[in-house]
Amino acid sequence: MRILAGVVIAAIFLVAMFYVTATETSVECVVCIRYGGGENCATVSGPDEEMAMMQATTTACVPLSRGVTEGMECARTPPRSARCSG
Repeated sequence: MRILAGVVIAAIFLVAMFYVTATETSVECVVCIRYGGGENCATVSGPDEEMAMMQATTTACVPLSRGVTEGMECARTPPRSARCSG
């Protein structure tokens, strides 16, 4: 009986995780940034285009910037290319 209860709880947890993941990643954006003499691209999924674009820009800037100030400057740099789907 305890094993059956554990299996049911695990199944409910997995279904809930799948549902949350599927609803939060409805848009995928690819952003390429040139900053500080380098270039990097990042692909991020998010709940909407604005959030996915912001997260992709931030992710692309991480290896290009040194510190918080440069990270913020990089994030304000217009992307070399950006596209979203979903």
